[in-house]
Amino acid sequence: MTAWTYYKGEWHEGNPMIMGPMTHAPWLASCVFDGARAFEGVAPDLGRHCQRLVNSARTFALEPTKTADEIAALAREGIARFDADAALYIRPMFWATDGFVDVDPASTEFSISVYDAALPEPAGTSLILSKFRRPSQEYAPTDAKAACHYPNSARAMREAKARGYENAVMLDPLGHVAELATANIFHAKGGEVFTPVANGTFLNGITRQRVIALLGEAGVQVHECTVGFEDLMAADEVFSTGNWAKVVPVTRLEDRDFQPGPLYHMARELYWSYAHGRLG
Repeated sequence: MTAWTYYKGEWHEGNPMIMGPMTHAPWLASCVFDGARAFEGVAPDLGRHCQRLVNSARTFALEPTKTADEIAALAREGIARFDADAALYIRPMFWATDGFVDVDPASTEFSISVYDAALPEPAGTSLILSKFRRPSQEYAPTDAKAACHYPNSARAMREAKARGYENAVMLDPLGHVAELATANIFHAKGGEVFTPVANGTFLNGITRQRVIALLGEAGVQVHECTVGFEDLMAADEVFSTGNWAKVVPVTRLEDRDFQPGPLYHMARELYWSYAHGRLG
């Protein structure tokens, strides 16, 4: 992997050591981040990802040391270190270096890493229903993209892989579908699209929001609503959205097989057209 990280005014190649054993973030989880993508010469919604990082920092009472525009400019500096058509992951972070349990806002630090990360092929993914659930805002800072959420996702993915699947559907505390361990989920039935309403138990993804808008503009009825696992099992097609893989089909859910359907194909094609400036 080729990687470049901007930290304290300089770009460093590889994996620079930016935290020590006394740093608040690895000790008490005061790290927020975001993930954007560059591929095929474009970086869709880069500014929105950078703004979400700033918002996440404020949720944690961190003091952002960069604006969204400054972060986006640094991201473009990092992207320019690679070939124009490289597939890249862009990961800016804020974290606290000091504090006792709660953070010391004045100790906030920043880095941004840009590195090779191939886009997964849209061959289809397989899912189980996880026994692990997403928390509500009373139990976790679910309105931030924060490192502390991901051990729970890792449990769900470990459970799925132990059964021979790739990812997992996670429910919210009330037993409704929230999202996958690593992405938002959609299903189609009767020519309409459904996705769990953003109810504070999962991150309302930027790619999710973009796909909802693009499908709506194309005349597809998209419902943000309460979804049960039985709705997924009875769907005509299922697909997911997320920054890592963008828009990909689900081809197996527990013991049911699916084929990539017309609304999945429309969502992916619309997203690629948007990303390349052919829409809007």
